[in-house]
Amino acid sequence: MSSDVLVIGAGLSGLVAATEACDAGATVTILDQESEANLGGQAYWSFGGLFLVDSPEQRRMGVRDSLELARRDWWGSAQFEDHDHLPRQWAEAYLEFASGPKRAWLHDMGVRFFPIVGWAERGDGTAHGHGNSVPRFHITWGTGPGVLAPFVARAKDHIRAGRLRVLFRHRVNELVVEGGKVTGASGAVLAEDTAARGIPSSREQVGDFTLRADAVIVTSGGIGGNHDMVRAQWPPRLGSPPQTMLTGVPAYVDGSMMPIAQDAGAHILNPDRMWHYVEGIGNWDPVWPQHGIRILPGPSSLWIDARGNRLPDPAFPGFDTMATLRHLRGTGHDYSWFILNRRIIEKEFALSGSEQNPDLTGKSVRQLAGRLGSGAPAPVEAFLRHGEDFLQGESVEELVSRMNALTATCPNVGDHAELDPADVAELIAERDAQVDNPFAKDRQIQAIHAARGYLGDKIMRAVPPHRLTDPEAGPLIAVRLRVLTRKTLGGLHTDLQGRVLRGVGAVGAGGVGAAGVGADGAGVGGVGVGGVGAVGAGPVGGEAPVVEGLFAAGEAAGFGGGGMHGHNALEGTFLGGCLFSGRIAGRAAAG
Repeated sequence: MSSDVLVIGAGLSGLVAATEACDAGATVTILDQESEANLGGQAYWSFGGLFLVDSPEQRRMGVRDSLELARRDWWGSAQFEDHDHLPRQWAEAYLEFASGPKRAWLHDMGVRFFPIVGWAERGDGTAHGHGNSVPRFHITWGTGPGVLAPFVARAKDHIRAGRLRVLFRHRVNELVVEGGKVTGASGAVLAEDTAARGIPSSREQVGDFTLRADAVIVTSGGIGGNHDMVRAQWPPRLGSPPQTMLTGVPAYVDGSMMPIAQDAGAHILNPDRMWHYVEGIGNWDPVWPQHGIRILPGPSSLWIDARGNRLPDPAFPGFDTMATLRHLRGTGHDYSWFILNRRIIEKEFALSGSEQNPDLTGKSVRQLAGRLGSGAPAPVEAFLRHGEDFLQGESVEELVSRMNALTATCPNVGDHAELDPADVAELIAERDAQVDNPFAKDRQIQAIHAARGYLGDKIMRAVPPHRLTDPEAGPLIAVRLRVLTRKTLGGLHTDLQGRVLRGVGAVGAGGVGAAGVGADGAGVGGVGVGGVGAVGAGPVGGEAPVVEGLFAAGEAAGFGGGGMHGHNALEGTFLGGCLFSGRIAGRAAAG
């Protein structure tokens, strides 16, 4: 069995790469260890946000954006290092794409956008540092499934035409290398499994396979579902890794292709760069193990750590994810708290994920109108009723008592810290004393005023400043927050054609740990305790040799170049990175 191009992974970047290669005249085979129910991978579960620059949606909202401003924001956020030669080039190319053909390319395939542009990652408060200077988060009408739909349709067209075949339940264990060139892949055929999308599947092996191809594209995703691998690669600059984390991606996002690619000669760049959210909550209706959901917060909730200390500027809700993660990892606890009230949660809480936004996912204008009315959106209301992390109280004393009781009886969040009701009440009083003052010195209150200066936030995301203890806005609410694993920002080192660069000598100080068995005792596990080695022994410049026949795209390639985001992300750039790098790799692999 052979084809011109072999794509490993049927997620968004794999579908884009495969369909682009087919459009270029190549025959393509896609392999995926999961069943057809999981076609589209983790992109299916996403909120569908896309980073666009100077879009019609921005202009209609009165937002003035430009490529130059976006470039300044990206470079200030990325904090590239000397070895990031190709990641810089990928970032520049992606910005040109996001400000140029990206929207038209998607629009021509039927993708549409919600008219109100979101303002994510508002930044660290400096002109030269991290953050979006303007709103750029464009929500796809249809969320993640809406992004996937045109590529699934294109794939089906190519299947009918005989140019594409998709082999599910095929797990790659090895890349075939002949004469220094990757010429295919081999592995195990897994037993059929009828589990629903996202549910862990059987790893029972019923056969084996070998497939040949002129080019192989690795689009297998990141490591967010493999906590051992996340901890092994956790960077010291972010403090110690949490003892306990929630998982924001299905279990199959396990990084298992990384050591397999290394065995074929590939270099991994920046394996210690990762993006995990700090506003994670346990899913009361989970799909995969330790399933977490991220809160997309407005600016008004009071954020305190496990001991009751208010988080410092710029660690406000929705402002600087990495700075907040770094700060919280220094507290010695695996959780923190939002304190808010009913009025705030009704307008300012959104939940990330296609399944948590049935109005946008289902393209229902009628349901969407309900979001703009009174009351919390139905998915948020369900978490208020059923979520283990949500508490309510008529007074600060009652609320704090319930907060202490929750952490004392839940050993899965690290060491318990007892909150003092009087101290929490004083924090709230200090904050509330500023809300009626238009010249407030409290930086978070200033941020609320600034948010309401943007029409999109005033309509949907930011309530007028008011006292948390206002009886007409109650009851009080506390939400326990935990680290939620999500994205890998480093990956296979690729040139601007998506070709994987060859490693030179050892991979790094850590080395690749021995492969173990998966949690079910069958499949190949993740990287061992050593983790993937740190950068320093592989190629750095753009003239390094490539692994002939091997390409990579999406999260497996750090969304391009082995880390085009650098150390930070501006949001809406993950799905976009899959689209962009998949498009490039698919076209290049087709010749």
